[in-house]
Amino acid sequence: MSMALSGCGSSQSADTNKTKSTSEQLTPVESDGSLERVKQAGKIVIGVDDNFPPMEYRDDNGELVGFDVDLSKEIEKALGVKMEWMPTDWNGVIIALNSKKFDMILSSMSITEERAKSVNFTDPYLYGSQMIVVRGDNKEINSSKDLKGKIVGVQLGSTSEEAARKIDGIREIKTYSQYPEAFADLSIGRTDAVVVDGMVGGYFLTKNPGNYRILDEELVKEPVGIAFRKEDVELRNAVNDVINELKQNGKLRELSLKWFGVDMTQ
Repeated sequence: MSMALSGCGSSQSADTNKTKSTSEQLTPVESDGSLERVKQAGKIVIGVDDNFPPMEYRDDNGELVGFDVDLSKEIEKALGVKMEWMPTDWNGVIIALNSKKFDMILSSMSITEERAKSVNFTDPYLYGSQMIVVRGDNKEINSSKDLKGKIVGVQLGSTSEEAARKIDGIREIKTYSQYPEAFADLSIGRTDAVVVDGMVGGYFLTKNPGNYRILDEELVKEPVGIAFRKEDVELRNAVNDVINELKQNGKLRELSLKWFGVDMTQ
């Protein structure tokens, strides 16, 4: 399971290994009013894919739970504002952010150079990678090379899709709006494999013992951060300060152990 839980981050994008992120603050030319705006409103509106366990998903009572939800509660306490969640189609989540439908994206978003052209990210709060999941009884697929001539499921607009499209020989890539649909098709044989964030793959393994198997191969390593509009530098910096404080005081590690069983914050 340590390998299964070694990846994360659904998003659109390019080579994450080239992306650099530091604790240096971005410097606005002048006060942009973004932090004051959310404090005056008393809330930060968050764009989220609310069916992406264990990062964010609905429990049996319809309540939103998950790692990112717990992280938002720590940000809420630190900044003194409420968090309001806005479920959003992942394939258009950056467009929605820049259209001011919400204030930030906190939804296991991979930090990539391509994305960074459109948004500002916090420093990474998790590190992971894209993985391949097959049915538990499938002994023929043991690496990406074995996907030649196979049908592979991915979430539309994700780095999982990007990673899958770089694999030579795949017969068909089926796209899904949400991963539960992709895993449902995998379980009944409509697809041969799913390329997915390792944390999500690990969640489905724990919920369906024996039904699925995660391969050891890591396709793409990915840092995960929170995204903001380019002009909202003060808000980004304030949230970034909270992220770094949670790293230093051990709370972020505590949340990682709670949801994944391993520390994925380093």
